[in-house]
Amino acid sequence: MSEPVADVGQDPNRRDFIYIAAGAGAAGATAMVVVPLIGQMNPAADTLALASIEYDLSKVEEGMQAVVKWRGKPLFVRYRTKKEIAEAQAVDIKTLRDPQTDAERVKAGHEQYLVLIGVCTHLGCVPNFGTGDYGGWFCPCHGSEYDTSGRIRQGPAPKNLEVPEYTFLSDTKIKVG
Repeated sequence: MSEPVADVGQDPNRRDFIYIAAGAGAAGATAMVVVPLIGQMNPAADTLALASIEYDLSKVEEGMQAVVKWRGKPLFVRYRTKKEIAEAQAVDIKTLRDPQTDAERVKAGHEQYLVLIGVCTHLGCVPNFGTGDYGGWFCPCHGSEYDTSGRIRQGPAPKNLEVPEYTFLSDTKIKVG
């Protein structure tokens, strides 16, 4: 006589194990997909490191400009001469496309320092200093001209060069960002 064969499909312990193993496999597969998706939403390490920078203004002499990389863009730090400041303050803002006074673009008591993001507001080119008709920046790509305060004076650019958020930590040191 033969021994009775157990019905494998009816063993509750084996069925529970299969459900648990399948659930654990699905959870692992989900984690393998979700973790990289969430990780790619974080800022890149090189961008995060440049979220704010400090710059020593004593490196810039009167009439000169330093270019510093900040958040992947050029940052213009200009030590303006008295003549450049006077020219910027004398402009009638009613004649400007993007009206801003010079005082709105610099920090009180530190008018000689102008800090700008060096990206043309037309198509993102990098303007050159001192080659335009207004004593400021000229974008050679499409002819936008900015004055000594970084305000658009001529050409296709719709807005002034952007002034980033910055504070003076001392008379010779700023923190941008």
